[in-house]
Amino acid sequence: MADRRFFTLAGSFQLGQLAEMTGSALSDPSRAGMVVADVAPLDTAEKTHLSFLDNKKYVDAFRTTKAGACFVRPELAEFAPASTVCLTNKNPYKAYALAAQAFYPAEKPKSFRAASAAVDGSATIGADCVIEDGVIIGANVKIGSRCRIQAHAVIRQGVEIGDDCDIGPHVTITHALIGAKVRLHHGVCIGRQGFGFAIDPAGFIAVPQLGRVIIESDVEIGANTTVDRGAGPDTVIGQGTRIDNLVQIGHNVKIGKGCVIVAQVGISGSTQVGDYAMLGGQAGIAGHIVIGSGAKIAAQSGIMRDIPAGGEYMGSPAVPIRQSMKQTAVLAKLATKKKGNEE
Repeated sequence: MADRRFFTLAGSFQLGQLAEMTGSALSDPSRAGMVVADVAPLDTAEKTHLSFLDNKKYVDAFRTTKAGACFVRPELAEFAPASTVCLTNKNPYKAYALAAQAFYPAEKPKSFRAASAAVDGSATIGADCVIEDGVIIGANVKIGSRCRIQAHAVIRQGVEIGDDCDIGPHVTITHALIGAKVRLHHGVCIGRQGFGFAIDPAGFIAVPQLGRVIIESDVEIGANTTVDRGAGPDTVIGQGTRIDNLVQIGHNVKIGKGCVIVAQVGISGSTQVGDYAMLGGQAGIAGHIVIGSGAKIAAQSGIMRDIPAGGEYMGSPAVPIRQSMKQTAVLAKLATKKKGNEE
């Protein structure tokens, strides 16, 4: 159960309502009128709670749960306790997410502008926006309707932000065009000068970074992530992409739609990442390479050359996952043999 000091419960729901909103099927249709009051994990849920099972690893917890109802894959429903009503779904985690959003809907603050906010007179602010304490909005900025600009965010001149965006505390945005329904978490830095300079024995010469950052709609960027503006071409983040905390994206990088980029990934300048690619935590990507659509890069991998579409790579330097696993097995055998000889 969520801590009510931080989360507001919207109300109870009947199982029939939940099944309809999530596209699930009730194991016992006669229980459609049963009411559940909240969501909870399998091991702490009570008879008034709704839970979920998505991973076979937790089947034992499912067998003994006290949850009144549970989202579950059809093939796992047989393991449910007699007292638990199943809502079967091929993607129970997605179904649970939709239900949890209904129990705990996103906050919709009323239109408000703090007296301490500094908004340039030439800026255009859409209807029903929230501008919190200490916000700075520069000249000729355009912000769409129903946006929330949280405390101490800084939006520099000329930036454009679409409707229904949530800009977190201490976010800094410059040289950027941002689409609708974009969420930037605490401390994100968008549009800073890219890491570009000419090397000379007499001293480094800065190369003016004259591009922008283009963030398409429905993108979410995690806390303290930095996206550099382009040096000439733009840096682009494609529609629907999800970027975790502490990620570095260099100048001129092009990221496709629907990508997942996990914490502490670093992407060097002018690299292209295709649609729906997935980059595991702490992966390092060299510059001027292409990662194909649908590629999967394992955590802590070092990518130094192009990756084909759909490729699955790991290691540093990265190789196809099957090859990496074989190499690991061989090294393990050699280590065991060496230890035996020493003994």
